[in-house]
Amino acid sequence: LLAKAGRLRWLQVMGAGVDWALVPELPPRVVVTRAPGVFGPWMAEYVVGWCAWVTQRMATYLEAQRQRRWIDHILPDRLLGKTLAIVGLGDIGRTVARAARALGMRVLGVSRSGRPLREADRVYRMGALRAALRQADFVVVLLPLTPQTRGLIGPDAFDAMKPTAWLLNIARGAVVNEPALIDALRDHRIAGAILDVFAIEPLPPYHSLWGLDNVVITPHISGPSTPEEIAPIFNDNLARWLAGRPLRHVVDRKAGY
Repeated sequence: LLAKAGRLRWLQVMGAGVDWALVPELPPRVVVTRAPGVFGPWMAEYVVGWCAWVTQRMATYLEAQRQRRWIDHILPDRLLGKTLAIVGLGDIGRTVARAARALGMRVLGVSRSGRPLREADRVYRMGALRAALRQADFVVVLLPLTPQTRGLIGPDAFDAMKPTAWLLNIARGAVVNEPALIDALRDHRIAGAILDVFAIEPLPPYHSLWGLDNVVITPHISGPSTPEEIAPIFNDNLARWLAGRPLRHVVDRKAGY
């Protein structure tokens, strides 16, 4: 379809990821723009909410409720003092970091540059990923899908994580090596996973992830695209386009984001 769009000159992506648009069939003349600032607040709430679901032992209390058992001997934990490793420190990653620090979490970032950011207590280069993972109680994946990041979170990453740590993937499913993740979950080398994205979507009913009791599956809803939030960004760029001015939020097609 993109290859046949001979008059196409500009493509505004409405979601957080742009990898689906950066295909060889898209002519080089087409400018691709994204929508930063929209998805960070949604995804920060998702991350903090599910991390709290873990520390507050919600699954335990819900199961006790189903069994009509009063289990006041099992107390919740807190996010305060827990360590969150954010793999990918773009706009969304920094928003997640601010939300986590507001609740007293220690935030470690992992980025390509390793450049310090005020939102994180420490930032590691991608080559030092394992050093960050070893310290984390929660690991959230926020990397774009590129040839360099495909399968990046794999056996080495899971071996580095603590057996009490949880993985949250709200980026792209293919950034995580799913067979390696399933092995780590089955062997309890990590405590669990909160997964919103998958290599194949919708996740097929026969997929092994459905049957694991230490996995939470959500249907790619951590960062919804709403007209109310996307329209101002699109309208601003449309006005620029009609006026012959440079567009904002242009994707670097070579970098992949």
